[in-house]
Amino acid sequence: MLEVVEIHYISHEVNQKGETYAEVARQVQHDPPTVKKYANQQEFPQKQKQTRKAPVMDRVKPILDEWIREDLKMKKKYQRTAQRMFNQLVQEHNFEGKARTVREYVSKRKREITAEAEGATLPLETIRGTAQVDFGKAPFKYLNEIIELPFLVMSFPHANTFYFQVFPSENTECLLEGLQRIFQHMGSVPKTIRYDNLKPAVKKIFAKGERELTDMFERFVLHHGFEYEFCNPAQGNEKGHVEDMVKYVRNNFLLPNPSYQIFI
Repeated sequence: MLEVVEIHYISHEVNQKGETYAEVARQVQHDPPTVKKYANQQEFPQKQKQTRKAPVMDRVKPILDEWIREDLKMKKKYQRTAQRMFNQLVQEHNFEGKARTVREYVSKRKREITAEAEGATLPLETIRGTAQVDFGKAPFKYLNEIIELPFLVMSFPHANTFYFQVFPSENTECLLEGLQRIFQHMGSVPKTIRYDNLKPAVKKIFAKGERELTDMFERFVLHHGFEYEFCNPAQGNEKGHVEDMVKYVRNNFLLPNPSYQIFI
């Protein structure tokens, strides 16, 4: 049986790029009947969980970096403490290190990531047909109260334009529903979409930057046939356009406190 990565590659080359079975067979060094079999199958096997031997902190540093960067986008009162991150590592990732080690690392990385974000960044080359996606948050008036809700933004650096939608959550269902609506409105799908390491899309980040995608997001990508990219840790300039558009949408469309209604 072929590896999951090989199966996905075969499916993409045949079904999305239109390559022949014989051509793909030469690329992956398998016979054409095997390529045809996997190109036409509907169900994909689940990825095998990777097991890696590494020092205790090396394994969780990418996870902590992502949590720190996520929290730095939020109000201070919503940011997790280092102790809370330690508890999450124990509960969710079977972490066996010490709380003090995590506290020291979090304190150090917060200073470094903040300094990097405030420093100069190089603009990325804009390519036609590419998009960037991220969530922002804004205050809304609901039943005479002020609540904070997420909004999804898809920006297009080459055209310097965007689409946005407000949702009740930042979960996988809201992300995929938002993307689906934007695709339908445009009547097309971007060739490549760049994301931050959003939890609705990324289940786990491994030590060398490899990612395990959520099942729903992976199937959504295969169905629509676009390429995805994820930003490297602490490289905000890699999706700087959508971050600017998030601020623009909030300042120009969502302030001060638009009314929010639930339609049933």
